[in-house]
Amino acid sequence: MVDQQQIDRLHAMLLQNKTLQVLLDRAGELGMSNWYVGAGCISQTVWNSLHGFDPEHAIKDYDLVYYDGGDISYEAEDKIIQQAKDVFKDIGVHIDIINEARVHLWIEQKLGYSIDQYKNVEEAISTWPTTITCVGINRMHGVTKVFAPFGLDDVFNMVIRPNKYFSKKEIYDSKVEKWTKIWPKLTVVKWDDEQRGEEPKKYSV
Repeated sequence: MVDQQQIDRLHAMLLQNKTLQVLLDRAGELGMSNWYVGAGCISQTVWNSLHGFDPEHAIKDYDLVYYDGGDISYEAEDKIIQQAKDVFKDIGVHIDIINEARVHLWIEQKLGYSIDQYKNVEEAISTWPTTITCVGINRMHGVTKVFAPFGLDDVFNMVIRPNKYFSKKEIYDSKVEKWTKIWPKLTVVKWDDEQRGEEPKKYSV
């Protein structure tokens, strides 16, 4: 279980990333029913703090995911993307916006494997390629929520561990190679040394 001490520690680190805070403060303006800022930008902010780097060091993009099963067209997703360009026009970072309800339509062409349609955005986050990046944050009505299906131990211990739910070895190895060059204190669990393990427990605070 994610305890309150871990949540408080995470919040303290994420507050140092001003770009991330702007995203959390303004994402609600896009009218998405259920959304999270997640993946690399969360864990990498923590890694930067633990390495003594600038909070935004080497963060290439920010993932903003949501779920709209009522309209899974590209046009509906693109409408959100275009709105975001205006809402976030002053922060100067790349924001990758995805309706997780339509990922099954294109994932085989992009990554080489097919999936069923996700039931919700939390299920999608639970299948991301590493446990350390399976974390989402949102802020609605002034309340910040953390969704961490594998907990936060790997995040704070800087352990890169494969989540084999859908991912492939080559995808995992590519991320490991890239990240360890930037954050040398990371510890890597090799793909072949990690069993598929238990299903994520979908911790939510």
